[in-house]
Amino acid sequence: MAKNLILLGLPGAGKGTEADLIVKDYPLVHISTGDIFRANLANDTDLGQKARAFMDAGDLVPDEITNAMVADRLEKDDVEAGFMLDGYPRNEAQAIFLDQYLAENGKKISATIYFEVSDDILRERLLGRGREDDTPEVIDNRLAVNKAANLPLVDYYQKSGVLHAINGGREVNDVYHDVKKVLDSLD
Repeated sequence: MAKNLILLGLPGAGKGTEADLIVKDYPLVHISTGDIFRANLANDTDLGQKARAFMDAGDLVPDEITNAMVADRLEKDDVEAGFMLDGYPRNEAQAIFLDQYLAENGKKISATIYFEVSDDILRERLLGRGREDDTPEVIDNRLAVNKAANLPLVDYYQKSGVLHAINGGREVNDVYHDVKKVLDSLD
């Protein structure tokens, strides 16, 4: 049976790092919302054009456009063995859409892995990236905004019975050891 995952966590929690390890050991396609947006914009798709209008105005892309892009991506043949979503869903409305979309297509989320990391470690990691826009003030704001979005999702997937919280503040391989335990328990 295909394993379909969602990776949740605040910026700096290690989702991308762990995703890179997961795809080496499991036949899952890593689907990043950022990659989906970039592909739609680069290919000048109808959805990309709609998204660009909002992005150019400095507005968030509405859920219906984001949902349509993700649904379009999930219709590709490469996800049949399983997929891993990173950066989606971003809110409960998107989570509900995703569950309904998957159910209509005979699929479901196997597990949601939530990387819990303390604010101090997140700040340290984000400051260590060396990006110009990663100032302490910007980082604190980014963490606050993302917490407001993530915590309802954690509750949503907890209630769905698919949430697996992992301490993401440890060494990469220690975190991955726990990720593997979750993935291996899904067989």
